[in-house]
Amino acid sequence: MKKWILSLSVATGVLVLSACSSGDSEVVVETGNGNITQEDFYQALKEQYGEQVLQELVYEKVLSENYEVSEDELNEQVDTMKEQLGSNFQLALAQYGMESEEDLKEMLRTGLMQEKAAIKDVEATEEEMKEYYENYKPEIQARHILVADKETAEEAKKKLDDGEDFSKVAEEYSTDTASAANGGDLGWFGAGQMVAEFEEAAYALKVDEISDPVESQHGFHIIQVTDKKEKESYEDMKEEIEYQVKVAKVDSTIIQDAMQRELENSGVEVKDSDFKELFKAPEAETDDSEAKDEK
Repeated sequence: MKKWILSLSVATGVLVLSACSSGDSEVVVETGNGNITQEDFYQALKEQYGEQVLQELVYEKVLSENYEVSEDELNEQVDTMKEQLGSNFQLALAQYGMESEEDLKEMLRTGLMQEKAAIKDVEATEEEMKEYYENYKPEIQARHILVADKETAEEAKKKLDDGEDFSKVAEEYSTDTASAANGGDLGWFGAGQMVAEFEEAAYALKVDEISDPVESQHGFHIIQVTDKKEKESYEDMKEEIEYQVKVAKVDSTIIQDAMQRELENSGVEVKDSDFKELFKAPEAETDDSEAKDEK
């Protein structure tokens, strides 16, 4: 996410400077040893970030012509992040250089368009979708207390058994300072988002039940599940399942092929001689044995 925001910022500077680069170039900075002009600045940005920024701008333009991302889709993505991050959501935005949810939505929009392009020719069989559904675990919400050793974990657990408030014990004992400041709350999460030992123990708990100390690579956890989502029927989930099964099959090759397809279909033509080769399809590698036979 941070890379994308940086690219957008750089792209804005490149485009603005590009518009001013013809004719006399205005001075951006004056120094005793010479001036930095808009043309100097533009060329430096172009050389350092040009390929990356141009590629992302073209991809965004091409994809937006063929793939629509609705406001509902974006809101769903943002809501999911809010559930997973809880009170850390705003902090996460700040860490990635985003000032608002609208910044986040713009980043998500491009990502969703790329996903839709990538899965266009990917198939999901009924068997694959039913297997996905059987293994699917709805999200749960939990909080925890993380400590370094079993003895401390048992001490904290005893306080909970004696009726002390979970939030207060988390603030007192937990070494996970980010969640401890919020009473140990980890927000909502699904399968595969936590280490295996934590996930197995958390999903085995009933709502409001508190686990015995659970050891993982991070230390010893005391876990309490505070809420669980119900698993919907296969038919109600089928459309989402199909999408997720297809996305799971996507790799870098499929993405590259999809983007090349979209570029060719859109008739992209690069006018700047410095970037003439940027969007050309990579030539297929010749098999060594075939090359030898040709000789």
